[in-house]
Amino acid sequence: MDEILVSLTNVSRHYDRSRNETAALTNVSCQIAANDRVAVVGPSGSGKSTLLHLIAGLDKPTDGVISWPALGPVAELRPDQICLVLQTPSLLPTLSVLENVELCWLLSKRDEVDAGAAALRILEKLDLSTVVDKLPAELSGGQMQRVAAARALVCQPRLILADEPTGQLDSITASKLIEVLLDSATRSGAALIVATHDRAVANRMQTQWRMAHGRIG
Repeated sequence: MDEILVSLTNVSRHYDRSRNETAALTNVSCQIAANDRVAVVGPSGSGKSTLLHLIAGLDKPTDGVISWPALGPVAELRPDQICLVLQTPSLLPTLSVLENVELCWLLSKRDEVDAGAAALRILEKLDLSTVVDKLPAELSGGQMQRVAAARALVCQPRLILADEPTGQLDSITASKLIEVLLDSATRSGAALIVATHDRAVANRMQTQWRMAHGRIG
């Protein structure tokens, strides 16, 4: 049986919006094991992004318990354990494409001598070799999305989370990105969790979690 990477037990997340409390997640329980391939589907506002942020350790639940049995305490999670490809790319504007990807490698405390080669390998897989010296402001939205994916994947994390990773891509480029995500997960024995509206993307995953009103159906 594959190792359990993340476990959620009766997790809820509420937000206080001008004193009107909003429930983003309600009593969600699930587990993610190594080698899982899961599509999280559902309408906007159903809680998909909140779920991914909690799994990544970027947010804390209002109620319930989240643990990372095979990864360690949340305070010690690193990019080579969990990566998150955000819906809106968050590249550092003063760093080149190559430097943005190298940064994730360095934050994982890996040998900086290998950072450039590792970054170039993943950028090439995503057809970004021609833009390695450009700044984010010089890229198209689709290119920025793929650079963000490269930055997340460079360290071969054990859990790959992607929030609408194909939202700004044409169908051919979207298919290529999903291929790279799946290949990276397979090579490292990682779990891949993708929140998506794209039926073609969802159908490439082994399992689909359907979300509505903050619950997994």
